[in-house]
Amino acid sequence: MRLVTATATALALAAPTATATATTHRPPTDGVWRMDGYGTVLSIRDGRFQEYQTTAVSCLKGDSAQRTGPTAYTLPDGTVLTVRTHGDRDHASLRTDGSVGDRNLRRIPKLPDTCTRPAPKGPRAAFDVFWQSFEENYPFFAAKGIDWHAVRDRYRPRVHAGTTRDELYAVFSEMVGPLHDAHVAVQDGDRVFAQPRPGTVVPTEDLDAKVKKFIVARDLKNARTVQDFANGRITYADLPGGQGYLRISGFGGYADDGAPYAAQLAELDRALDTALSRERTQRLKGLIIDLRINGGGSDALGIHIAERLTDASYLAYSKRARNDPADPTRHTRPQPAYVAPAQGPRYTGPVAVLTGGSTVSAGETFTQALMDRPGRTVRIGQPTQGVFSDVMTRRLPNGMSAWLPNEEFLTRSGSTFDGTGIPPHLKEPVFTKEEFAKKRDSAFDRALNILRNGGGATTD
Repeated sequence: MRLVTATATALALAAPTATATATTHRPPTDGVWRMDGYGTVLSIRDGRFQEYQTTAVSCLKGDSAQRTGPTAYTLPDGTVLTVRTHGDRDHASLRTDGSVGDRNLRRIPKLPDTCTRPAPKGPRAAFDVFWQSFEENYPFFAAKGIDWHAVRDRYRPRVHAGTTRDELYAVFSEMVGPLHDAHVAVQDGDRVFAQPRPGTVVPTEDLDAKVKKFIVARDLKNARTVQDFANGRITYADLPGGQGYLRISGFGGYADDGAPYAAQLAELDRALDTALSRERTQRLKGLIIDLRINGGGSDALGIHIAERLTDASYLAYSKRARNDPADPTRHTRPQPAYVAPAQGPRYTGPVAVLTGGSTVSAGETFTQALMDRPGRTVRIGQPTQGVFSDVMTRRLPNGMSAWLPNEEFLTRSGSTFDGTGIPPHLKEPVFTKEEFAKKRDSAFDRALNILRNGGGATTD
């Protein structure tokens, strides 16, 4: 998953025959493809990849990429994707570098007619595409008690040919505000409207810096070692009682800006090779993993960390997407994501995971990936934010964008934590005004006491 931003997913295309080129044999991935779910059609031909974002009332160009190698297509921001055909070559799958799960594709004869004619213009057209994008893709209206058709009936009469950009931005913001979904946003240039779950805040760099300074001064003041890794996104400390402390503020941004997923993964491995070295994993008596301020990022990086914390394979979660524009109860077939033991040193002892309302997106999928971890794992703090899906970025005819989720991450029993967040086993306040004022960190202290007493066993 992603940080809580709406950068579009990138694609690297790999055909089974790497020697094929556009000027000799047509690559088997060339053609027009409809994605199962995600409201997307792809055109791949002559070394060019083009995304089309479709609804019943619209077709707008999305991301485009150029072939940069025999099988690779790279977006302008450097992100790469992979597509592989299956069997009869009329079916394929697409995987984003660093993502969890594939997106299934089915070959279609040609682009939809709406993609070959000019898109409607004006405020009403932008409104209709905005409303329809949520109508066909958003999975959680019923759970949140929102009648989206009533929302259309209320707001569409306010939009007309003379509606200004500021007025339309305000209308869109009012429409989605009651969803209180941190993966829903309205973007117009540099301004973005988003509304998290009531009583919570979305992480920011300033909040992260404030909390990190507090933790270092208060919780880690007697630590034997304190080390920062991955551009400061990861901190490790050896605590006096033989416990370890691992703080993760995001699942990305580990390497330089624009660095590909492979570079992010390499930086993560460098951090983990030191923090969870063979010598350290053998002597650790317990490990605190602090996710209380975590803005998300790549779900795959979370799985990669979980692989350092187990000696046995297990199911992290299964992922599915809404795929019927007319029926919000229909989904793609769930794709399981597994945690397999990493090569090399692994820590398999007691773990205490600290979470709160500012644990967002990939921070939550990582928390979910630890729920069935063999061994003793206890969650302490407050419920996570409650947003798990990748973020779809839908372009509107007037240049604005809408961000929305369309996926669910299922537990082994088939339940989800969207909206409510993953609850802790043990509730403690998390970075409240009172905690700061009294220099208290109740969640950290409780985790330390539990680990010093053997970790305790928990079940979900």
